[in-house]
Amino acid sequence: MTDNITPAQAVAAPAARDPNRVLIFDTTLRDGEQSPGATMTHEEKLEIAALLDEMGVDIIEAGFPIASEGDFRAVSEIARRSKNAVICGLARASFGDIDRAWEAVKQAPRPRIHTFIGTSPLHRDITALNMDEMAQRIHETVTHARNLCDNVQWSPMDATRTERDYLCRVVEIAIKAGASTINIPDTVGYTAPRESAEIIEMLLERVPGADQVIFATHCHNDLGMATANALAAVEAGARQIECTINGLGERAGNTALEEVVMALKVRHDIMPFTTGIDTRRIMQASRLVAAVSGFPVQFNKAIVGKNAFAHESGIHQDGMLKNAETFEIMRPEDIGLASTNLVMGKHSGRAALRAKLRDLGYEVADNQLGDIFVRFKALADRKKEVYDDDLIALMQESTTAAHNEIVQLKSLKVVCGTTAPQTADMTLDIDGKSAETHATGDGPVDATFNAIKALVPHELRLQLYQVHAVTEGTDAQATVSVRLEKDGRIFTGQSADTDTVVASAKAYVTALNRYLGYERAGRPGVDITSAAS
Repeated sequence: MTDNITPAQAVAAPAARDPNRVLIFDTTLRDGEQSPGATMTHEEKLEIAALLDEMGVDIIEAGFPIASEGDFRAVSEIARRSKNAVICGLARASFGDIDRAWEAVKQAPRPRIHTFIGTSPLHRDITALNMDEMAQRIHETVTHARNLCDNVQWSPMDATRTERDYLCRVVEIAIKAGASTINIPDTVGYTAPRESAEIIEMLLERVPGADQVIFATHCHNDLGMATANALAAVEAGARQIECTINGLGERAGNTALEEVVMALKVRHDIMPFTTGIDTRRIMQASRLVAAVSGFPVQFNKAIVGKNAFAHESGIHQDGMLKNAETFEIMRPEDIGLASTNLVMGKHSGRAALRAKLRDLGYEVADNQLGDIFVRFKALADRKKEVYDDDLIALMQESTTAAHNEIVQLKSLKVVCGTTAPQTADMTLDIDGKSAETHATGDGPVDATFNAIKALVPHELRLQLYQVHAVTEGTDAQATVSVRLEKDGRIFTGQSADTDTVVASAKAYVTALNRYLGYERAGRPGVDITSAAS
């Protein structure tokens, strides 16, 4: 590209100015939220969007505006609050979807409409359109979107399983209709790196006008190759990567933002591409998304996993002591992670707590610090030592509880042991009113859950109950994950406490609050099972 930038290129200005600049398109709030159980509240979406905007994400896909009134409101509010990023709304290939998306994003300083249609033989059969009819639909809908917004992205869903000649044909139509970004989705995680690169190379070579637009890659991880496929596409000429924090997404997830960004940073010698991401905010984003989605990060997850910078082997530890570069290809500080695991205690003050939280990637306001400090002191009174992971658990509980308190646990007393039945005496605050009950069950946790059901009757089914220790020792906090299901929709909750039964109750209440919030916000108004991926 040169300094003579076309109007279409101007909407992606960083890439237009620098041929090696890769745009980061984050779809955590749209594709990521489609993960079963990852539904986020309105406030949580705003919090994530604000962090993405601050850390340098180029484009934020804020949601699917026609899916529900709640989604529309969230996208609209994110658009109004945005400062740096392009704010994008998803729309199917219909005028109604596109109009709704435009209404949601039009107040953003830099709005974008992203419209799509499935182009593979499988998807053409579903839509009952032949090749010519689909081509006409693409022309009409992209033209309509372009008449509303000068920044239009178009995606041929399931592109990697679309006939190559037809893929070239529809991409050309979309470009001529005014699309300035062409996204190539590997919707079912089907492709491999060599093929991912070949598709981009083919389109750049064969499609007229391809040199005037930005090509994007959107990969899923069904075969474990999402990051590799995305990077291969970039090497072939794509200049936008669609990704999510922690790789959150349907089925096996999407390309992980942290993986592609750090891969380009660490291996700049063989992949001479740059992004605008402040990598020091990566851990903060990872922990925030894990907390609000209820999807904990696996310990051995690349970049952001608990073990990503842990060394247990004697040989590795010896090498690290002599020179960290022997076994680490990046510094923990590069992603906003503290390099040490210092112990805090009951004598630590607010300033020390704020500094420690900053080291862990959390920036907290004074009022939030006050709340966390109270929780920290309470924990320090129950534990001999408070470690980094204990503080992370406190922050995650604070984040998930902040906006989901239709129901609150006020008190719990359980009786357990060899003499049955086990019992639970519980008091809940429900919409500001206190309610209490006595329940029995097969064990203290079962009795506790029965008490919650008695106070807040519901038809949710317990699909998962999982416990693991945050740190070592008999006084360790237990983190409990609960997954509830109703009519195929999943609601997750997570909480930590030195008392496992209390943590269980809090986790169940968190999941229940997500369900109640979903019910009160209203169910989605349209079928979104064919959302672009």
